[in-house]
Amino acid sequence: MSTPVLLAAGNATSEHRPLIIALFGAFVIATLVITVWAGRQTRSAADFYAGGRQFTGFQNGLAISGDYMSAASFLGIAGAIALFGYDGFLYSIGFLVAWLVALLLVAEPLRNSGRFTMGDVLAYRMRQRPVRTAAGTSTIVVSIFYLLAQMAGAGVLVSLLLGITSDGGKIAIVALVGVLMIVYVTIGGMKGTTWVQMVKAVLLIAGTLLITFLILLKFDFNLSDLLGAAATNSGKGQAFLEPGLKYGVSATSKLDFLSLGIALVLGTAGLPHILIRFYTVPTAKAARKSVNWAIGIIGAFYLMTIVLGFGAAALLKNSDIVASNKAGNTAAPLAALEVGGGAGSTGGAILLAVISAVAFATILAVVAGLTLASSSSFAHDIYANVIRRGKATEKEEVRAARWATVLIGVVSIALGALARDLNVAGLVALAFAVAASANLPTILYSLFWKRFTTQGALWSIYGGLVSAVVLVLFSPVVSGKPTSMFKDVDFYWFPLENPGLVSIPLGFLLGWLGSILSKEEPDKGKYAELEVKSLTGVGAH
Repeated sequence: MSTPVLLAAGNATSEHRPLIIALFGAFVIATLVITVWAGRQTRSAADFYAGGRQFTGFQNGLAISGDYMSAASFLGIAGAIALFGYDGFLYSIGFLVAWLVALLLVAEPLRNSGRFTMGDVLAYRMRQRPVRTAAGTSTIVVSIFYLLAQMAGAGVLVSLLLGITSDGGKIAIVALVGVLMIVYVTIGGMKGTTWVQMVKAVLLIAGTLLITFLILLKFDFNLSDLLGAAATNSGKGQAFLEPGLKYGVSATSKLDFLSLGIALVLGTAGLPHILIRFYTVPTAKAARKSVNWAIGIIGAFYLMTIVLGFGAAALLKNSDIVASNKAGNTAAPLAALEVGGGAGSTGGAILLAVISAVAFATILAVVAGLTLASSSSFAHDIYANVIRRGKATEKEEVRAARWATVLIGVVSIALGALARDLNVAGLVALAFAVAASANLPTILYSLFWKRFTTQGALWSIYGGLVSAVVLVLFSPVVSGKPTSMFKDVDFYWFPLENPGLVSIPLGFLLGWLGSILSKEEPDKGKYAELEVKSLTGVGAH
């Protein structure tokens, strides 16, 4: 592509814009129909929060995949690989390995121990009001960080397709996604969200498989030729295929890589929108089965992102990818345009439209899951059990969740507009770091350490949460660099782009320290009950 890619993509899609808009519209209408249908079956709090626990292991595994394979996976990872080669590929590995931690440590015990949220598990053996407040606060903050990435991805994607270059236009797109996600959650609850995620997972796998096949076809299914072409075309040569292009340039960047790796591997097991999915199945066996299905589907997908990223590097100029989006978020759609016949071709325009519509579907499904997790935690933990002290009716609880959805949607739109030029994989890594710092230590201590106390839980959640958020605010992600959220100001003092290296150990340390220094005597009887319940499923809801 000799012209700047944004212009080329705009020209390629201008004459096919009605088709593009029709594809986007078709998906939005189809998902709204599913949502309304599911909404009519949502009658109780269990229906709204957990889909009535009616989903099979396979269905939930598909929905987990739909929840997990976000805009970061499809757009961010492909972009990171296209720009940084081997170092970008580390995102694929980190996101995949993280599932083993989720399967081995939390999937089954959490399903057995809780009812709707992480707060249920903590409140079983701790003082209810303080730990539910902390769990609800942490869930909302993590979800908003994750929502930022999806909103940024939506702005980039739709503006590329529709030729929108103005900041106002991109912000309007972010607002549209926010409004749709509010509609999905308030009407459909968990049932509607789960069906949307299942449909989206099938579409995403099919679309990614098609582009992977076409890229490999260009190189006669010879991976060595593909990697060689990517290295040559990147202008970096052999260094493109070796570690160090992004994370090996200095001691700080090496530490940043270590921080990123820890956050990715440990973060999944603390992500609220993934944790609540374990409550939608009827048994612990189904929870295990759903994670096994998710690992298989997600594993296949991440293998294909490697071909997408290196394929984009082989087929597109590095300068053209950056010209379209500084963080590389448009590399995968532009690779689709190229393998479909290139700029100006009907095949290229159609393929770009299909893949972008699939990516847009991805964003809508994930933001719905995130919003549901945070609004459920607010309504169930904070409103029903803290504000109303357990006296709220199911109807009042669900109504509170719907109002919380609207508020969280508005906040996400505002922050997503600010984050529209950041790499979405990097933004998701921040959410992983916050989840691993605040949620994971508390969940593991609560499930597996009998001396854990309410004070330990509060120190762990608030300490991990505050340290992670403060370090992010004063990092290069927010200010001081051309790729920062506020590039014209400089107030960063924390050198790493991901806080996990500091905030995750701190979360574990504070949980231990708070418990050791606490004057509260742990309820060993309650711990014994929780241990039996978490390991066997006896008495699980």
